[in-house]
Amino acid sequence: MHDPLNYDTLTIPEATALQQTLREQLLIQERDFPVNIVGGADISFNKFSTTVYAGIVLLSFPALQPVGYSLVKKEVLFPYVPGYLAFREVPALLEAWQQLPLKPDVLVVDGHGIAHPRRMGIAAHFGAVSGQATLGCAKKKLFGKYVEPPTEKGAYTPLLDKEEVLGVVLRTKTGVQPVFISPGYKLDVRSSLAIISQCTGRHRLPEPTRHAHNAVNRFRLGELGEGYTEV
Repeated sequence: MHDPLNYDTLTIPEATALQQTLREQLLIQERDFPVNIVGGADISFNKFSTTVYAGIVLLSFPALQPVGYSLVKKEVLFPYVPGYLAFREVPALLEAWQQLPLKPDVLVVDGHGIAHPRRMGIAAHFGAVSGQATLGCAKKKLFGKYVEPPTEKGAYTPLLDKEEVLGVVLRTKTGVQPVFISPGYKLDVRSSLAIISQCTGRHRLPEPTRHAHNAVNRFRLGELGEGYTEV
């Protein structure tokens, strides 16, 4: 298999072939393990820059109290191509993952799981190469069709590709835009929805990815340093 930490020299056809290979390794199944620590992962980059900022935060579950965070800055050469963002993002996230002294039971990634044309969004890609249970929680739809869910918090509708349920469109806060949840690895749609429902606080974004987003932005601004920090 291709080195999962280096996609810099891949062509788009090679990347497509790798996505198809990884897709065959996906495990989409009901959660069969306890969750005591949940992780949140986010990436920040300028699409025209080679510098990627990646962060993973750890929260206790279900209390959602911060435990620590891992931050990495990495240079990547793979181009910005919609549908292939994992090839820019996964190597940096894997480095952030590797410097975690404590691994979360589930990683919530700001992005998609199987709600992707080739079922290989960043959460699915990360799970397939790491063996880690993952799910995606994205702010925008990449792929699939859905009916707008009712406006109250907790309402959801399925995200579909023809008859296949790829995920759910969940209203995490009354009257705000929904988020798009799909399993990545070692979880199914129902398990993914249950976890996000327990990770939702007062904000539109669930707590794991909200904390990760804030940490990565502070890192990019120089307010936080690279490496792992215990909270």
